[in-house]
Amino acid sequence: MSWSTDAQAPLAQMATRRPLPRVRRLHLPPPPVAGRERGEFCALELDDGSLGLAYVLLGDTLPRLRAAPSVKGADALALSREFDGGDPVRRTLAFAAINALTRCLFDRAGYEPPRSADSFGGLDARAGETLGMIGYFAPLVDRLVARGAKLLVVELREDLVRDDGTVRVTTDAAELSRCRQVLATGTLMLNDSLDRMLAFCRGAERVSLVGPSVGGPPDPLFTRGVTLLGGHWVHDIPGFVDALRAGEPTGALAFKSSLVRADYPGWDALLRRA
Repeated sequence: MSWSTDAQAPLAQMATRRPLPRVRRLHLPPPPVAGRERGEFCALELDDGSLGLAYVLLGDTLPRLRAAPSVKGADALALSREFDGGDPVRRTLAFAAINALTRCLFDRAGYEPPRSADSFGGLDARAGETLGMIGYFAPLVDRLVARGAKLLVVELREDLVRDDGTVRVTTDAAELSRCRQVLATGTLMLNDSLDRMLAFCRGAERVSLVGPSVGGPPDPLFTRGVTLLGGHWVHDIPGFVDALRAGEPTGALAFKSSLVRADYPGWDALLRRA
């Protein structure tokens, strides 16, 4: 079974305990501007204020979301179940709903994930070690190399393939099998390639999944071998929504979280606390 399928059971458990909030509104960023790193995510807001983020720059997802019918008042749980359909717009909305419902439970249980101590997903960048990277994290590449690490980057685009002795970019995901530590973007969850890519990381000691849209029930991810979930915890929801819609910085309105299995009480325990 896929990650998305396994995420549905915990969400369904929530619905048996207390009524779930419906969708209040979908918040979209302005059209992206070249050279700026903002405007990459939408936020689905539920009636209780819970937010769920999703990446919107895959293909023509953002303009199609702008043209799509309003989801105001929609059943958030039913929306989350549309993830496995073929339409990328419905998948994006479903992913945001999965993340929003997870945030809803965390808030009901009074649980807040720990803050991240670094920007490297908890990886130990030792001199001479080759770290795996799924997707080219441009802001991190130079900083990891500066620590003496070598990088093996798996990309989809053939035009990015290169090897300068320190950074090797390849389209062959099987090369990840030789990496002890791997850093991956949360976009793997959205494009439903997570399970396929994790299959190449079975020998890794650390697999960090990071990015603003990393969310959903943690249990299925930890079960699959992910060792750290690095997401964004929004602490000023009204301010975050305003900044997102205006294409302004949101860094001061959310903190980077870092959740490992040892810090996580488990979904069942959160349900009992909620």
